[in-house]
Amino acid sequence: MTTISLSTSDPRRARADAIVIGLHSAGTSVTVAGDADTGRFDDVATAARLAGAGGAVAKVTTFAAPESFGAASVIAVGLGDRGDLSAERVRRAAGVASRAAAGRARVVSTLGLLDAAAAAEGHLLGAYQFAGYKAPSKTPPGSIALAVGTADRATRAEVQRVTVAAEAMCLARDLVNTAPNDLPPAVFADRAADAARAAGLTVQVLTERALERGGYGGILAVGSGSARPPRLVRISYRPARPKAHVALVGKGITFDSGGLSIKPAANMDHMTSDMAGAAAVVATMIAAAALKLPLSLTATVPMAENLPSGSSYRPGDVLRHRGGQTVHVLNTDAEGRLILADAIVRACEDKPDYLLTAATLTGAQVVALGMRTMGVMGTDALRDRVAELAREVGDGGWAMPLPEELRSGLDSPLADIANVAGDRAGGMLVAGHFLAHFVADGVPWAHLDVAGPAFNTGEAYGYTPKGGTGVPVRTLLATLTDIAGR
Repeated sequence: MTTISLSTSDPRRARADAIVIGLHSAGTSVTVAGDADTGRFDDVATAARLAGAGGAVAKVTTFAAPESFGAASVIAVGLGDRGDLSAERVRRAAGVASRAAAGRARVVSTLGLLDAAAAAEGHLLGAYQFAGYKAPSKTPPGSIALAVGTADRATRAEVQRVTVAAEAMCLARDLVNTAPNDLPPAVFADRAADAARAAGLTVQVLTERALERGGYGGILAVGSGSARPPRLVRISYRPARPKAHVALVGKGITFDSGGLSIKPAANMDHMTSDMAGAAAVVATMIAAAALKLPLSLTATVPMAENLPSGSSYRPGDVLRHRGGQTVHVLNTDAEGRLILADAIVRACEDKPDYLLTAATLTGAQVVALGMRTMGVMGTDALRDRVAELAREVGDGGWAMPLPEELRSGLDSPLADIANVAGDRAGGMLVAGHFLAHFVADGVPWAHLDVAGPAFNTGEAYGYTPKGGTGVPVRTLLATLTDIAGR
């Protein structure tokens, strides 16, 4: 992973392969961000104009550095109008610059003069490359020195915090990007357990037999069509004098064919990402421990592979979940909520003060909110706070209601509840009602539907690569930090 350091030295004199500068739009001209009208960067601003560089957001231009600079080249990235500058804009510009800096060993960045934490986060996330199956054409930058006005304790602490978060996001990205033939439930469980134990966390892995003894009917049913059996991973973090107990649950469908309600072949390969919620929860636990958050945390992570076979569960089956509730299966492609139901019941048995669940839950989330904005459902106060935090950290989130009239669509003549409604209207909200049915009374709860935001099927943008994005790790961490009062 690219390393980040802070420097209070004059960035113009730094010996580097490239220097990153930000450009603001200024009418028909551009100005260098962070210059503060000192004129220090007049020569590079002139060179930028001659090279055709502009201040349009995320526009990147590379050109030879002025002779007075210690760097060999300049990577200029647009930041838009000076008055519209935000932390997220700095993050995205830094991400673009990191990708442009691939193949260079040492880079210095002036974006730290604008917002050191945002620049560090964007640079680290933008430098990410998944090299699990082929060597990258260019390696990520080896080191990035952030020019900052001051490197005091508060600045260093903030940079360290976002570094931990970025590392967690990259872990989640790696897990999502791993091909499903290499990440069946047992392997996913082992990788999660190994990473958690290395972070000093307590881990319990439930195998198929333990799931049977524990009454986890949803997890067992969804995994019944695969030759690779399901798992349930429990990860615990117990600091001294915790301020609250928070339960986290993440959907871990390692591949989703839809089961007997099989999906169309087109884009089925994207279903390698159906365990993104689980990956985010595992990574969040590791980051929370590294940050020493004063919270007692328990993650309950169900893992299964949803495939069609002679042993698959069927539309029409009635499942008995942990805790005794029965579910009438009408569509085997609505499987995520079935494994989450078992996990939610188990998580609530610990009597947490808060419950956070994350999943690539519904295609309806993409229809409603697009590929970059998660839907957040749950109890009103926590739901609204999580959605606000998601926007603050750059994940993007919007609070969604659970209209009472949609609940009746899940009524079943055979079981306590059906897993889908009779029509497609409000699909994300109906799924939210299903999950809410299994949440214990009185537990503040928020569910993050990240079906679109967790996996980028298009080209890279900002600090977001193609493939796994790491969403919603930052939102979960921000929510935990908020609960901890930090």
